[in-house]
Amino acid sequence: MYRPAAPTGQLNGPDPAGASVRAARARTRTAYLRHVAGKLGGAAVSLLAVLVTSFFLFRLIPGDPVKYMTGGRQVSAEQLAAYRREFGLDLPLWQQFTDYCGKALTGDLGTSYQFRAPVIDKITEALPNTLLLTGTAFVLYTALGIVLGTRSAWRHGRLGDRLNTGLALALYSVPSFWLGLLLIIVFSVGMGPIPGLFPTGGMESGGEEGFAYVVDVAHHLVLPVITLVAVEYGQTLLVTRSALLDEMGSDYLTTARAKGLRDDLVRRRHAVPNAMLPTMTLIFVNLGRTVAGVILVETVFSWPGLGGLFYQALSVPDLPLVQGLFFVFASAVIVMNTLADLIYPLLDPRVGR
Repeated sequence: MYRPAAPTGQLNGPDPAGASVRAARARTRTAYLRHVAGKLGGAAVSLLAVLVTSFFLFRLIPGDPVKYMTGGRQVSAEQLAAYRREFGLDLPLWQQFTDYCGKALTGDLGTSYQFRAPVIDKITEALPNTLLLTGTAFVLYTALGIVLGTRSAWRHGRLGDRLNTGLALALYSVPSFWLGLLLIIVFSVGMGPIPGLFPTGGMESGGEEGFAYVVDVAHHLVLPVITLVAVEYGQTLLVTRSALLDEMGSDYLTTARAKGLRDDLVRRRHAVPNAMLPTMTLIFVNLGRTVAGVILVETVFSWPGLGGLFYQALSVPDLPLVQGLFFVFASAVIVMNTLADLIYPLLDPRVGR
C-alpha cells in the first residue's frame, strides 16, 4: 500500500536543522564548561601561590614579635623561649610552614600575637566597617564614572569632555593619603574662613544611640568616602569612555540612527551595553579591592577596618594577623576576577569559545 512521505518538520520525519541547532548548543555548553574548569583551576593555583607567598614574604620584615609581646619589659631568656614555644616560633621554618598551610586550609589562620585572639575573629570584627566605607565609595565612584564616561565619549572633543577627562586624570594621579590629609586640614581642622566641619578620624564619637548613632557614623564617613571617590572614579570614567569610543564607529549604530532612533536611545540601548565588557572587568576588580579595603585611607582617617588593622599588625610585626589579612585581600581579588571571567561568556558568546 502506498504511504505518503511525512512532510519535513513533523516529529517522525527528518529534522536536520533541529539536529544542527542541538549540536551547536552542545558544543557551546562543552566549551563553556572547559572555560569554567580552566578558570577555576587557575584560581586554585593562584590561591595556593598566595598562601605560600604570605608565609615567606612577611618573615623578611625586621623586628622580633616576641619582644613586642613582652611590652618592653625586662624578661629572662626562659620567658622568651616560653613565648616562642607558645606560638610555635621555636619550630623549624619548614614545620611552621606546613602547620600554617594545614590550618589555613581548614579556615584556621592562627592566633594574633598582640590581641591573643583568633585571626579570623579579628578579621570578622573589622570586615563590616571596611565594607561600609569602601562599599559606599564603590557604589558612588562606579556610578559617577560610568555616567560621566558615557557622556564624555558621546560628546567627544567638546569642552565638557576635555574638562571631565582632565579632572579624572589629575585626581587619579593624586595619592589617596595626600588627598585625605589635605581634606582633614581644610574641612576638619579648618583653614581661614572654612570652619572644621567634620571629624578628623574614627568611625563614631561615642555615646550615641539609635538614629543619632547612624547620623554620627555618616558624619564620620563623609571625608574618607570623598577621598576614595575622588581618587577612584577617574579610572572607571576613562575605561568607559575609551570602550564607548571604540563602539561609536560601528555599523550597527549607523543603522540604528538611519532607522530614526534618537541619539540618547542609540547610546542607552545599543552602544553602552556593548561597551561594558572592559568596565565590567574594572567593576569586579574594584569589588575585590572593596573587600580588601584601602589601607592608606583607613590609616589616615583612623577607620577601624581591615586596612587599619593590617597597618597595625604590620608595625609589630604580628605575623599571623598580617598573613591572614594578606590572604583575605588577595583571595578577594582572585575570586572577583574569576567571577568576571565566568560571567564574560554569558554577556558576550564570543568570549571563551
